[in-house]
Amino acid sequence: MSKLRSPIVAVLGHVDHGKTTLLDRMRGTLVAAREAGGMTQHIGASLFPLDAVVETCRSLLGEIKVKRLEIPGLLFIDTPGHAAFANLRRRGGSLADLAILVIDVMKGIQEQTRESIQLLKARKTPFIVAANKIDLIPGWKPHELAPFPKTFEAQSRPVQEDLENRIYGLIGDLSFYGFRADLYSRIKDFTRTLAIVPVSGKTGEGIPDLLLVLLGLAQAFMKEQLTIHEGPAEGAVLEVLEEEGIGTTINAIISDGVLRVGDRIALMGFDGPFTTKVRALLMPKPLDEMRDPRDKFKRVDSVEAAVGVKIVAEGLSKAIAGSPIYAIPSPKEEQEILERVRSDVGEILLSTDKVGVVLKADTLGTLEAAILFLRERGIPVRRAGIGDVSKRDVVEAEIVRSKDEFKGVILAFNVKIPHQLEVDANNRGVRVFKGPVLFKIVEDYLEWVREETTRRKLRAFESLVKPGKIKILEGYVFRRSKPAIFGIEVLGGIVKPRYSMMNAKGKVVGTIAQIQDRGQSIPEARSGMKVAVSMREPIVGRHIHEGETLYVSIPENDARLLLKEYNDMLDEESRQVLEEIVKIKRAQNPLWAR
Repeated sequence: MSKLRSPIVAVLGHVDHGKTTLLDRMRGTLVAAREAGGMTQHIGASLFPLDAVVETCRSLLGEIKVKRLEIPGLLFIDTPGHAAFANLRRRGGSLADLAILVIDVMKGIQEQTRESIQLLKARKTPFIVAANKIDLIPGWKPHELAPFPKTFEAQSRPVQEDLENRIYGLIGDLSFYGFRADLYSRIKDFTRTLAIVPVSGKTGEGIPDLLLVLLGLAQAFMKEQLTIHEGPAEGAVLEVLEEEGIGTTINAIISDGVLRVGDRIALMGFDGPFTTKVRALLMPKPLDEMRDPRDKFKRVDSVEAAVGVKIVAEGLSKAIAGSPIYAIPSPKEEQEILERVRSDVGEILLSTDKVGVVLKADTLGTLEAAILFLRERGIPVRRAGIGDVSKRDVVEAEIVRSKDEFKGVILAFNVKIPHQLEVDANNRGVRVFKGPVLFKIVEDYLEWVREETTRRKLRAFESLVKPGKIKILEGYVFRRSKPAIFGIEVLGGIVKPRYSMMNAKGKVVGTIAQIQDRGQSIPEARSGMKVAVSMREPIVGRHIHEGETLYVSIPENDARLLLKEYNDMLDEESRQVLEEIVKIKRAQNPLWAR
């Protein structure tokens, strides 16, 4: 029978929503569920063995038939957060098989929760929601490490209702992101419904439920992807770190195969794919072996998936976090595997001549997530790279700006831009959007585009001659000519000085020189107003008449723009007047303003 590996589980969520507390509590619980040392500590991950998980969940389901459970345990990435998850990348998806999205039940979905959801959606990673901090609900009576149904039953009715309302609020918020969610105990089909598990990282309540749901999902739906192949190792770089006395090392997650000391591995560097030989594989020492605090690691000869391991090799300072790792089985396959690394990241490290934004990020994983997010929104990327913003990035953005100023921008996630370079970018008119929250930068950019577009549209709209319709009031002719001064009522739209007016047959009868209301000059008159106007050209009684209706004679190009681009900016009455004007004009010229 094929052997299954432990599913890799990532933990994501907003800052301060209790990701680390929850992980620590789970670790403590699982160690307590067996003899000390029952949980294996990895680099960047912790393996929760199956028997410890089963022991923790036993109170929830009575005796679990262990024979049915084939996975060896759950491998938790214990560097919770977006960067860790984003770096667990494999082509077309994530190295993480499952994820826990931690949401503070008291605060609900917040900025980084939204970012986590976007990342999970982009990677198509199955996840469950841990509705954390139930112990903070007013009046909550904690029951250490109790399964959720048991602790919920022990609460007073008002406390139960408070939690139920918060869960329903969460279900509603998640539906906004396209997820059908429910409390895990009410779900019949976990493939269609997102499970919400109420927990407390502080008291441990709900932790058995959380582990059981993860175990069930992995066991039921993931056998194929959890099957270990005996061939060369595959994985991803979680972090690139400088270790005292060792030099630059990489913390890696191996997701398939076996990695041995002496293997050659291929991975992505700043200058392209490269190979290096594994000099050492390091694992943390168990607590009882850490007699010498300077010697934190023990050397191992080989590791088998799924595992977190520290790799020591030459040239790792140029390695990129988020890079794929492939062991090279033989020298003749080296070129083919280097090409595989290149094609894996080829869509991410971009340099094109297309009109698009310049994107910089701190790791390959976050860069990929940003590109996916931008593509979803139809935003092209001209240049995507890792590391701080450079002079070349500014020059590239300036070239784009000359063609499309909305795309001639730099989006910089978690990287620096030297102050002088930012000043230089501003002087060239290149906007720089920067910050530590990936999707916030993109949203800020899109908001800026929206605001600028609206502002420009408004400016262009303001410069157009608008539709207007007036009636010359009977008995209010104050002067018949040179200039004619008479009272009008605005029947629809707007009239302003310098607007040409035409009669119902389309003949221009003159231009409004001035508008007065109670003896005061005003810049415009709107629908419903009764005012006096002066016009130099017409003679009342010959060219225009009392009781007659006149229209603004809109220039053809302005009318075309009002019909095609700015129609939504006119009110209903103005649109009606515009239709009447167009009808009059097209009676003379059927192609007018088309």
